[in-house]
Amino acid sequence: MEDAAAVRNAEAMRIGAVFPHTEIGADPGAIRAWAQAVEELGYRHVQAFDHVLGAGVDNRPGWRGYASDDLFHEVFVLFGYLAAISESLEFATGVLVLPQRQTALVAKQAAEVDVLSGGRLRLGVGVGWNDVEYEALGEQFGTRGRRLDEQIEVLRALWAQPTITYSGRWHHIDNAGINPLPPRRRIPVWIGGNSEAALRRAGTVGDGWLPQRGPDDEGRRLVERVREHARAAGRTTDEIGVEPRLTLAQVPRPGWAEFAAGWRDLGATHLCVNTMGFGLASLDEHIAILGEVIHTLS
Repeated sequence: MEDAAAVRNAEAMRIGAVFPHTEIGADPGAIRAWAQAVEELGYRHVQAFDHVLGAGVDNRPGWRGYASDDLFHEVFVLFGYLAAISESLEFATGVLVLPQRQTALVAKQAAEVDVLSGGRLRLGVGVGWNDVEYEALGEQFGTRGRRLDEQIEVLRALWAQPTITYSGRWHHIDNAGINPLPPRRRIPVWIGGNSEAALRRAGTVGDGWLPQRGPDDEGRRLVERVREHARAAGRTTDEIGVEPRLTLAQVPRPGWAEFAAGWRDLGATHLCVNTMGFGLASLDEHIAILGEVIHTLS
C-alpha cells in the first residue's frame, strides 16, 4: 500500500520556491516581479518563513541565527499581497511560529488569506527557537510545545464552525467564532521540525510534515517515525504530505537532482527551493537560478 502511495507521490511532487525574505528588500515592485516570475517558471507554491522581531546583537555576543538586521516580511500580509498578483500559486508558511502568536487571531488571519486567495493557503507551524522573540511578544517559551498541540485543535474548530465553545488549558472561548470562514472550512496544517515531538505531531494530527535535512539514512528514519506515529493513531500514511527543503547553499549543484530524487523515493509530495545564502547579488540572479533549478528538477 505504501509502495503505491510512493509511486503516486513520485508522479505528483510539487515544486515550490522559498520567498527570499532577507535578500529581496522592501520594494513591492521587486516582490511582485519575483512572485510573477516564480509562477511563470512553473513553480507551484511559495513558502515563507516567519519572524516578527529580530534580536539586537550589540548586547548578545555569540548570538546565532537571524537578528534585527535581517528583513522579514509579515507572512499573512505578504500572502494577501501575493494572492492579488498571482493566479495559481499556493502559499505555505514554513513555518509560522504558532505558540508566539494568539491562536484566534491566527485563525482569523489565515482564514482571510484563504478567502482572498481562493483556498490557496497551507499553514506550516512549529515551535521556533528564538526566546527573545517569545518574550517580546508576551508568550512563554518553555510551554510552547504543549501549547502548540492545543492551538492546532482550536484553529481547526474555529475554521470549521461559525461559533465554538472551547475550554482547554490555555484557551477559553465562549460561543464565539470568526467570519469569514475559509472556503473549505479547513486549512491544511503541516508540522515543521525533526524533533520527536514534531514527528509525533506530524504523524498524529498533521496534514503534512516539513523535514529539515537530506534524504539520507537519518532522513529515512525520520520519515518512518512519522509513519509509525500515523499508524498508531489509526491513520493511513499516504494522507500525510512531506515537503523537504533544497537549500542551494548547502547542496552542491551536481547534487540538486539527486536530492530531489532521494526525497521523491522517500514519498515526498512537495519540495521547496531556497535561494537565500547562495551568494546572489540581485533579484534577477534569484530568478535566473530558480529557472535553472526547475529545469534541472523537471
